[in-house]
Amino acid sequence: MKKGFYIIAILLLSLPAMARHVAGGELFYEYQGPGNPLSNGTTTSIYKITLRLFRDCASTGPLLQNESVTVGIYADGLLNTSLPLPLVAPIRSISLNTAAFPCLVGNVSVCYEIGIYSATITLANNTNGYVLSRTGCCRVDNISNLSAKTSVGSNYVTTIPGTATLPAGHNSSPQFLIKDTALVCANKPFILDFGAVDPDNDVLSYSLCDAFTSASGGNTTVPSYNLSLLSLPYLSPYSGSLPLGPAVSIDPNTGIISGIAPPEGSYVVNVCITEWRNGTAFTQHRKDFILKVQNCDFIEADLPPKIIQCNNFSVHFENGSTSSAITSYLWQFGDTAHSSSTAPTIDYIYKDTGRYVASLTVTGPKGCIGSDSTLVLVYPGFKPGFTINGSCYQNPFLFTDSTTTSYGLVNSWHWNFGDASTSADTSILQNPQYKYATPGTRDISFIVTNTKGCIDSVHKQLVVNTKPLINLPFRDTLICSIDSLPIKVPNSGIYNWLPNTNILNANTSSPVVFPKTTTWYFVHVTDNGCENTDSLIVNVLDFIKVNAGKDSIVCTGDTFRLKPISTALGYQWQSSTGVQIDNIKYPLVEPLVNTQYYVIANLGKCQDRDTVSISVVPYPVSIAGPDATICFGTRIQLKASAKGISFQWSPANSLSDASILNPVAAPSKTTRYLLKVIDTIGCPKPGLDSLLITVAPPVVANAGKDTFILVNQPVQLQASGGVSYSWTPETGLSNASIANPILTLDDRFTSINYIVKVSDQYGCFAEDGIEVKVFKTGPEIFVPSAFTPNKDGKNDILRPITVGISTLKYFRVFNRWGQLVFTTSEMGKGWDGNLGSLPQASGTYVFEAEGVDYQGKLVFRKGTSVLIR
Repeated sequence: MKKGFYIIAILLLSLPAMARHVAGGELFYEYQGPGNPLSNGTTTSIYKITLRLFRDCASTGPLLQNESVTVGIYADGLLNTSLPLPLVAPIRSISLNTAAFPCLVGNVSVCYEIGIYSATITLANNTNGYVLSRTGCCRVDNISNLSAKTSVGSNYVTTIPGTATLPAGHNSSPQFLIKDTALVCANKPFILDFGAVDPDNDVLSYSLCDAFTSASGGNTTVPSYNLSLLSLPYLSPYSGSLPLGPAVSIDPNTGIISGIAPPEGSYVVNVCITEWRNGTAFTQHRKDFILKVQNCDFIEADLPPKIIQCNNFSVHFENGSTSSAITSYLWQFGDTAHSSSTAPTIDYIYKDTGRYVASLTVTGPKGCIGSDSTLVLVYPGFKPGFTINGSCYQNPFLFTDSTTTSYGLVNSWHWNFGDASTSADTSILQNPQYKYATPGTRDISFIVTNTKGCIDSVHKQLVVNTKPLINLPFRDTLICSIDSLPIKVPNSGIYNWLPNTNILNANTSSPVVFPKTTTWYFVHVTDNGCENTDSLIVNVLDFIKVNAGKDSIVCTGDTFRLKPISTALGYQWQSSTGVQIDNIKYPLVEPLVNTQYYVIANLGKCQDRDTVSISVVPYPVSIAGPDATICFGTRIQLKASAKGISFQWSPANSLSDASILNPVAAPSKTTRYLLKVIDTIGCPKPGLDSLLITVAPPVVANAGKDTFILVNQPVQLQASGGVSYSWTPETGLSNASIANPILTLDDRFTSINYIVKVSDQYGCFAEDGIEVKVFKTGPEIFVPSAFTPNKDGKNDILRPITVGISTLKYFRVFNRWGQLVFTTSEMGKGWDGNLGSLPQASGTYVFEAEGVDYQGKLVFRKGTSVLIR
């Protein structure tokens, strides 16, 4: 059902220009035939040795045509000979960019060069073979899966087998299929084919393994005397076997690398091929390359091969691709209704059971399309289950399948019995048996399928005991000497009880005992060869006694727990008032009047009785008085009443005397006072009551700002801070009992002071005053002739003083060069002598002001003012 969607691009990719130039390499050999025997009669073989080397096109490092290539040939770890490899073919380059892939999202521009170096050599046939090594410098910088980021050397290695591992015949290296052109996008699924063919038809297996670095970190025409195979310094969590992280693996049979790509970056990857002949591994070949994972994306539909729904009819559909370039979705659900959806994800409810083929088509920019399909199996009503029967580890346990299915037949079973001591603890039988070697707790897992494709699993824990369980109903009990006692054990097996006196059914799991004295009973159980013993004691009394307790006093409304003293096992209670009581040993009661409580205590047929009297007395009377509200800073006398001999108020710190009934309270904040009263009538507990004194917040009276008015100019005053207001004097006011009266004064006044009393809803009040100056001129805008912005609080601001002006259109200040340094249209605002955050120099400044008076006429004023510092 899967439709793969892959984009071709370069695998060995370039980095920004740098001296580090090596992007990968492979050293391999080809058997050419037998050589001339040596003088001592040793046979020889001729091999063609080849190095394929990759270089970053953008590198400023050495060109491939100038590369010095010398291969060291080692026998038993020591240098046997050196072989220079000349360049044998023209350098070729492969490049690619995003323009070649219209459906690719991201900027991909890559290029690398390939150089082939080769020569032949005759080698003596030996026992342990040869290791070929070419060391060089340097790999490209900033490789993501290495801890060293610069000057990382390279060492390309291959092995010619000797007669110890290849007794007969000869060998040539496997040849990797040159498929260095598969795109890898960061955090996206990918596939790289690193399959190879073998000229000798050997069997090949693939793995990811450590790549090597050079000891000197540089190219050398003289290989070192000792073979050096130094692994690259991998950066955790990466390693040679996990070069692209845990989400990427290689197929050991095909050489295909696949998984979810790591984050963007460059990664060293080394593929090792093990060659097998006649069932025996005899040598290994390697290819070392740098994979560039890019920040790219592509249009893709990714569905699982199969979706199985065996719980209900609702199936969840979601694209497995996280491509950011998808612009639309089209789902087809494959049922007879031909239903479809354009939602990114959907829970679709099928009308009936069956097999359906659902498909998804996604589209992106430039008409790019991706599609995939999946088989959907809808067969609800599949419920896995199983039961376990067994006694102990010495015998097999029986596991029985209890799976039910509404459709199809249960057709496969896979059991795992959780035995960590062996790998043979599995079964595919429907109802298997398994015998454990040791006791312990086991985790049993069971996977089951049916013919409709449903698959599910269930887990249970099994306690494997050393001996069969004996679930005794008690360990220690008490009976009366005239009673009998049944003992019921809910376990299977063969039972034998001792002593065999005063007992019935001694060979069953349900005996009845009737001892006359205290007796230990021992039981032996045999269950399918497993044995166990246990015991219990039956204490015997000839009679019992009960003491209901001492007569007591309780306070009205309190609960009281009766506490009789007795060895009885059963109790029956009654009260003199007829109130029902729980028939337990220690019942909870709440007597409202003086009451007697009667108890009958039983131990089987043994019985005794007793009585206890409880007297009820009232609590001391405590009446704290009504809640009240006071003004901040005032006091109030509390007026409580009580019946008792002592009184105590709390908290006491704001009271004149906390030990009297009527103290004076002066709280600074809202406070709840608690009154505790104690008497000597009989109730040992105090009477409690409380009251709340609410302290009203202070009234903040505000009469408004001092102001200027003209003769006969109406001005509205504005007080605030309360709910009621009273102005004095009432001269010129339209209403002295409101917050905002209209003030009009004639030419008899030059100024007048008003006081306003502001009260809140509790009657608390405060006062504030305002001065009103009366000008006998017309409407005017006054501007001071000088100001001193030295932040002393006096004459710091140059602001216009408006008289008879209802609206200020603007107030502007200019310096001597005509630059505007300040402007406002708000009354009361002015210039602080700064331009931005910079203080301006002392000197003369020009102002302009224009306003509208209370009659609607324009008033314009212009002049100068001196800034003095």
